[in-house]
Amino acid sequence: MHAMQYEITLPADYDMEIIRRRVATRGHLLDDFSGLGMKAYLIRERGGVSPVNQYAPLYLWSAPEGMNAFLWGPGFQGIVDDFGRPEVRHWTGLSFREGPATGALARTAVRRRERIADTLRPADAVEAALEENSRSALAPGAVATALAVDPRQWELLHFTLWEHEPPEGPGDRYEVLHLSAPERGRLGSGRQW
Repeated sequence: MHAMQYEITLPADYDMEIIRRRVATRGHLLDDFSGLGMKAYLIRERGGVSPVNQYAPLYLWSAPEGMNAFLWGPGFQGIVDDFGRPEVRHWTGLSFREGPATGALARTAVRRRERIADTLRPADAVEAALEENSRSALAPGAVATALAVDPRQWELLHFTLWEHEPPEGPGDRYEVLHLSAPERGRLGSGRQW
């Protein structure tokens, strides 16, 4: 599994209905994309808990060939044509777990990026994060959770989809506009090694 995300931060007065219409008319195009485990079409709107308007889809790839086909194909080129070329972050997958609400419609997502302190052994930090991921996957309302790491930056990515507003806690909160999950079953279950 590979995780990938790009963030398109939009002006404070941007009409987010434009993004909603974009996802409503184009989101289904990845519903059967080979190599894609899951794509969560995520937005944040300025005010409330978000300081910005942002479109920030997050992908979980079941195969690197799918990620490459997307990045070098017409799908990502559409983003580049409409918004410019964003920085694409990616992480190596550590764990994926379905939650108790696995069959429910994901409405909210929480993404938390956490730097692994230089004073910690990377393996110890990953073990602690795996335990946290397992607990998160058992929470009422959790649809699915993923954990990944960027070893270049020594950064952990915690990601959870929820069927309702999630419990209070750290991380960026997003509204899920659509979920494409053609190869969700190929993301595996639990630890990725």
